[in-house]
Amino acid sequence: MSGEYFNMIDCGVGGQGVVMMANIVGEACARSGLNVVSGELHGLSQRGGSVIAHQRIGENVMSPLVPYGEADVLLSLEPMEALRHLPFLKEGGMVITNTRMDHPPIETQMLAKGEIEAYITYDKVLSRIRSTGARVVEVDAMALAMEAGNPQTVNVVMVGALAASPGFPVGKEHMVEAVKENVPKKALDVNLKAFELGFNSL
Repeated sequence: MSGEYFNMIDCGVGGQGVVMMANIVGEACARSGLNVVSGELHGLSQRGGSVIAHQRIGENVMSPLVPYGEADVLLSLEPMEALRHLPFLKEGGMVITNTRMDHPPIETQMLAKGEIEAYITYDKVLSRIRSTGARVVEVDAMALAMEAGNPQTVNVVMVGALAASPGFPVGKEHMVEAVKENVPKKALDVNLKAFELGFNSL
């Protein structure tokens, strides 16, 4: 933890379920008696824009915003968003990232105009993240979501991975209860399976 707090950043692009990830963590904290303060910043989320949620877990939190260089964990649904928000991560902090790339429209436009020769690759993004000294956990969340039975459960897979990460202050049982509270009831079973697959991926 960063001092008396556990600080984390949830990030991804519009439509991936960043806000639900943050809601699950917040609910789990409440169930386990931990104080949590969250703040969400939305980009052009309906157009694949960047979405980020700050979460600070601990007593006497004065601000919901994680200062630069103080996040214990960066939980990312998209690798380039992990790279974009890396300045928030503390030295030696952990990046838990989905391995599936979701290239932004501007990159496609540049490729079509011949301004770039190819899309940036996952390996290049990962190399840049690792070059900072961050501890990186890679999760093929789409493959696990498909195994669970619904590709839309990628965010719950990632929450499962978070729950299994060293130092995360919320117990698995509270995280499971928070998943039950936040996902659609008709999709409960597939989401619980997605959580378990994510939890066991670490």
